[in-house]
Amino acid sequence: MAQWKNGKHRRKDGSWDPLKDSSTDKQTAQVVPRTPQSVSSSYTLAYVDEEFLCREELRPVRLQLELLKTEMILAERNIKSTVVMFGGARIPAPGEAAWAAKNDVQKTNLENASIYYDEARKFAQLCSKRALLSDYQEFVVVTGGGPGVMEAGNRGATEVGAPSIGLNIVLPHEQAPNPYVTPELSFNFHYFAIRKMHFLMRAKAITIFPGGFGTLDEFFETITLIQTKRMAPIPLILFSREFWEDIINFEALAAFGTIAPADLDLFQFAETAEEAWKIIEDFYDLNDEAAP
Repeated sequence: MAQWKNGKHRRKDGSWDPLKDSSTDKQTAQVVPRTPQSVSSSYTLAYVDEEFLCREELRPVRLQLELLKTEMILAERNIKSTVVMFGGARIPAPGEAAWAAKNDVQKTNLENASIYYDEARKFAQLCSKRALLSDYQEFVVVTGGGPGVMEAGNRGATEVGAPSIGLNIVLPHEQAPNPYVTPELSFNFHYFAIRKMHFLMRAKAITIFPGGFGTLDEFFETITLIQTKRMAPIPLILFSREFWEDIINFEALAAFGTIAPADLDLFQFAETAEEAWKIIEDFYDLNDEAAP
């Protein structure tokens, strides 16, 4: 009876649960006598056996785990909506060298693009000031967690005392977590598909800053979902009309007929943080007095 009263048979949410929990058995299994049987990999508990979990047949389970882990942590923090910031990892902060440049032309272009690092930083501040009004449940900044524009987004949120999310992925370069991501909201992924789902599952707005293949992939994935009505229309904002219209001939796609002319209305352009925030503010009819 004493155990019942002190809560040992209740879960964190208060639900009654008389069954022994898996963490306890994990600890118990680690101290059993070492014998040929107990040290065999077959004897290891399945849920702590990393070699087993990494088997090809377990891919569906790993996909589910990557989906669940992030979802559960965000839900526990009561994060209900986000503002996504996509953009190039190679864009430096103003005054810093373009570390990724391979020649003088790239160096000039990337260092000139540092204005978008600043705009991303300011934009994240505007979003985060709005997020404060909901105790950081709405309009929480989320980035890919890496350097460049991603760093600028997390940095801007930190500068106004707000939490922000970083969704990293294991890559051979560029993708170590930047120091401005809230540690408890810093995630790492193996599967691009699950990472993309988490970018979009709570997205109330998406901004696309100049970037490379990864940014293009994220932009086209999002606009395809909106175009095909698999995702509700939300503000989809491209920073720098000059960059994007130089990279992609949107009008030519519409003229050729591979997209509908109306598809050009699925996204908008902005040059500054203030312009982008105004698009979001107008879309959701936010109270002017409560806006940042």
